[in-house]
Order: sequence, then C-alpha cells, then structure tokens
Amino acid sequence: MGGRIIRFIFFGNYFVGLLAIALSLETTIQLRLPFDPIPYYILLFSATVMYYTYAYSGVLQSPSATNLRAAWYRDHRTLVRYTQLLFLVVCVVSCFAILAESWQNILHMPLPYWIVIAALVLSSLLYYGLLPKSVFKLNLRNTGWLKAFVIGFVWAGCVSLAPLIMLQISGRPFTPDFILVAGLFVKNWMFCTINAMMFDFKDYADDSNKQLQTFVVRFGLQRTVSYVLIPLTLIGMLSVFVFTSYRHLGLVPMLILQFPLLLMLLVSYSMYRQKSIFYYLIVIDGLVLIKALSGILAMQFIHT
Repeated sequence: MGGRIIRFIFFGNYFVGLLAIALSLETTIQLRLPFDPIPYYILLFSATVMYYTYAYSGVLQSPSATNLRAAWYRDHRTLVRYTQLLFLVVCVVSCFAILAESWQNILHMPLPYWIVIAALVLSSLLYYGLLPKSVFKLNLRNTGWLKAFVIGFVWAGCVSLAPLIMLQISGRPFTPDFILVAGLFVKNWMFCTINAMMFDFKDYADDSNKQLQTFVVRFGLQRTVSYVLIPLTLIGMLSVFVFTSYRHLGLVPMLILQFPLLLMLLVSYSMYRQKSIFYYLIVIDGLVLIKALSGILAMQFIHT
C-alpha cells in the first residue's frame, strides 16, 4: 500500500506541484510580500501537475513501455486521463475566479509584467513544441544542452516572478526590492538548472540513442559531474556568500541558505554511480523542497 502511494505521489507529479507552491511561498516570504490569493496557488499546483504529466501522454497506449515510470502511466492510463481532465477544469475555474475578481487590474497591468508573462508562456509552449508547426517548429525539449537551462528559466520565472505578477493582478499594494528579486530569480534559475541536469542522468541512454546532445551525452556521466555540476554548485555557494555579505544578512541566514547547496554538492558526488528512478524523484527533487524551506527559515533570523 505504501509503495502504491509513493508511486502515485511521485510518478503522478503531485510532489512537483507541491514544490512549485513551496518555492512561490519562499519568494513571497523572502521579499516580505502579502500572500497571493488561494485560487492562484490552486492554479499553480494544477497547471504544474498537468504540464509535467503531459510528457508521458505518448506512453499511455504503449505496450512496450519498460521504463518503470512509463509503465506506471501505461497501467494507470484511465486514471491519468481523468486526472488530467480534472486538473484542466480546475485550472479553468481558477482562472475565471481570478478574472472575476481582478479583470480591471489585468487590463491596466504595466507592460513589463506582460513581457514577463509572454516570455514564460512562450518558453513553456516551446518546451513541448505545442505551437503549430506552421508558426514555430522549435521544440526546446530537443535542443540538447539548452534543455536544462530552459527548464530552469521556466521554473525561476514561475516561482520568482509570477507571485509578483499575481499580486499586481489582485491589486495588493507592494514595493519589491528589485535587487533582491533579481537575486532570487538567478538563484532559482541556477538551482533548478542543476536539478534538471541531474535528471538528464536518468535519460542518458535514451538521449544518446536519440542523438540529443544534453550535457550528460556530450561530456559523459563522470565529466558532467566533475566539470559541470560541481563547479556550478560551488559558484552558487560563492554567490550566496557574496550576496548575504553585501546585504549584511548575518552569519546564521547565510549558513541556512548554504545548506541546500551543500546537500546538492554531496548529491552531485553521488551521481558518479547509477541511481534508481526514486532517487531522482525523491532525493534530487527533494533538494528543491529543502531549498524552499531553508529560504523560509533563513528569514526568521533576518531583522529589518
């Protein structure tokens, strides 16, 4: 029974939906802003789960699915179809609830907010090649080494900038610290990009057969760890040290913010050996949850 629940939560991408909410709450708390309305968090969770589940829509009818996760989708194809439909309805209802409350604010929203929304929506659509081929043939998921950076960019935008856009839409007054916003965006982009690169280890064989030149395929497993994952993590740790020192945030917050990066460094070293699918879904994705909780906890030791 416990195994079925774990598969349902992690294979069904419900944990990923929770990560999106956790990172958004981290942004809100670190910027000391009001919380977004409840329909926004419902929309964020539902859209995230539906978006990530879409990647496995092609295996629902595949009798040859040998991958453990793909086989789960094949065996639960009826459940997946109904939950996708349910989440679509929830997304539509949530959007209508937000529009009914704030449609005038949306019409008068400043241009920079619209530019950010357009960039995020376009990146999300291009990632799966969802635009009509007659309009745009690019599929960012198949761009090799760009793949991880695109995923990191979409995640950073959705959890670092989208909460601010929602506050603007809901008409809740706030004055963001733009330097801190930029710092949080870059930090989330870097963290989520490294996380996505780690997931490329799971797909190494398939990506190699498809000649998809991800970092792992291009450099090999061990060289990616030594020359990409570990250096990027060390740069992230250095940037946290510089930023917390520049903002005079104190020693304790700096150590708390370094903790998830230290764990990421240890996990990077562990990637020299092959891991199970659950290691990626629980441990590696779990780093994102630890990062969000660490960011929230660090704020309890920062006095303005």
